[in-house]
This record gives sequence, structure tokens and C-alpha cells, in this order.
Amino acid sequence: MAPAEMVPLRGSPLARWFLSLWGWRVVFHGLPYRQGVVIIYPHTSNWDFVILVLAKWAVGLPATFWGKDTLFRIPLFGRWMRWIGGKPVIRNAPQGVVGQAVDALKAAKEQGAVLWWALSPEGTRRLTPGWRSGFYQAALGAEVPVGLVRVDFARKEVRVVDFVHLTGDREADMARIRAGFDGVVAYRPAWMSPIVLNKQGQQQHGQQ
Repeated sequence: MAPAEMVPLRGSPLARWFLSLWGWRVVFHGLPYRQGVVIIYPHTSNWDFVILVLAKWAVGLPATFWGKDTLFRIPLFGRWMRWIGGKPVIRNAPQGVVGQAVDALKAAKEQGAVLWWALSPEGTRRLTPGWRSGFYQAALGAEVPVGLVRVDFARKEVRVVDFVHLTGDREADMARIRAGFDGVVAYRPAWMSPIVLNKQGQQQHGQQ
């Protein structure tokens, strides 16, 4: 899957200024594909979300995140969620969250639209035994790359390190993903989850 050309982006100098005030920077060399899944690691603090929203604006990355549809019905809060890139997801839909992601990514590919689904595969700020497999299933099902985004509190840096094309060989794919996140330091290092698909995720993947 070779990129035809870099996707044109327009970042915000104001967001870059706010990040620089805190001593943070974003390392990003361009978006080589119009659709994909972005995974963010590690996620151990609410500060991650603040920094990531500013980083998204700083480089103009057109990534969206999904939240419960009920959150978007709350006056003002729902409008704010959409403004920062959120989209409602129907959790009890027949095709499930992953199915909705695959459908949306495939539709974007057919239309030539830009769509990147951003999520934290840990699924929570607390320590977990492994990652949820939704990102893997969605990227594999839609045949789109996985962008790796490091949130490194040791370096005060948000860095897009790689775009991984999944092969379906879970062990080999996860080994490459682990290599991309090697050495990253979280706000709370003790809460960093191991970069493996958890047992439930492995079972779900095997049933696909």
C-alpha cells in the first residue's frame, strides 16, 4: 500500500505555542495515507488527552476519536466533543464498534476522504494485562495502516514514529508495534500496560 502523495495539512501556530509553553513538542513528518487507525501509547493520565488535543491541532492531523453516543446528547458538552474531533458511536449497534469503524474507513476509502480513527488500545488509564484488539481488527478489516503515536513524558514529546501495515500475523505485527514504542515513558510509568493483545482480544481475533 504505497502512498500516492502526502495529505496536505494545516497546523495551528497557537497550539504549537501552548505546547512550547509547557516544554512540549510534536515530531511529525506528514500524513502519507488518507485513511487509517492511530493508536496512542501510553495512556495513564488525563493530561495525555489535553496534550494530544493540542498536538492534533498543532500539526492539523485530521484524527477523530469515538465516544458513547449518549455523551454527545449533553447540551454544550456534546458540541464541544464534536469540536475537538469526537464522533458518537452506537455501542449496541448490530455490527459493534469495530464493525462501525471498518464501515466508516471503507466508505472513506471509496470516497477518497480523509479519515483517521484515533484511540488508546489500553482502553483505560489504569494498568491492564494487555491491549484491546479493536484497533487491530479495524485496521485489518478495512485494510488501512496503523499509525503509532508516542506520548513521552521523559522527553516531553508527542512523536508519530511509524505507519504499520498489518499482515494478519499477530505476533509479527505486535513485535513491530512494540519496537515503535520502545523506551517511551508515561506520566505514571507503573500504569503502562504491556504491549500485547489481551486474552479476550486474542480470542476475538481468532474468531474473525
